[in-house]
Amino acid sequence: MAYIVALTGGIASGKSTVAELFAASHIEIIDADLIAREVVEPGQPALATMADYFGQHILLDNGQLDRKKLREIIFSTPEHKQWLNNLLHPLIQQRTQQKIAQCSGQWCLWVVPLLVENQLQHLAQRVIVVDSDEEKQIKRVCERDSIPRSQALAIIHAQATRQQRLAIADDVIDNNLSKSALAEKVSQLILTYNQLASEYKGRDQ
Repeated sequence: MAYIVALTGGIASGKSTVAELFAASHIEIIDADLIAREVVEPGQPALATMADYFGQHILLDNGQLDRKKLREIIFSTPEHKQWLNNLLHPLIQQRTQQKIAQCSGQWCLWVVPLLVENQLQHLAQRVIVVDSDEEKQIKRVCERDSIPRSQALAIIHAQATRQQRLAIADDVIDNNLSKSALAEKVSQLILTYNQLASEYKGRDQ
């Protein structure tokens, strides 16, 4: 089993930018968001179950999930959000573990936004938190998703707090770093994880 480094952070905190820097150094990436999209693609059982529960109006004309419509529903009705979590999280976790088992390197980077919320940190040997102040998150998510500030705040406040994430962090990346400083930080972390993964493998043998 590969050594697992989990990367987490709040919405619009810069996780994707950091993950891309790791990927540029040929680190294997397992992205929970991509897996979450895979399990609700047209033809997948989960999407049919969701359409039965919420109604066909959560589907676009091409059969794809209308993510904006779904987001409006689950953030206005907590019990709907809980139902969806109960359906999708086991499927996402099952596929994640399959991908981790297929990792060919000594370690892989598991990008998982809801690590703290779903209490998954015990599944990783190391945790990186991309740290961001709330105002910067609000600005980014409003611009990125074209949503009002109130909706951005609702999404952020539905997630773990900054303090809760930092409490489980082994390493913290400040998203205020310049691009060059960020790249240098990632390079340093890769050296650290190479060493930790080597030691981990040695203990496992």
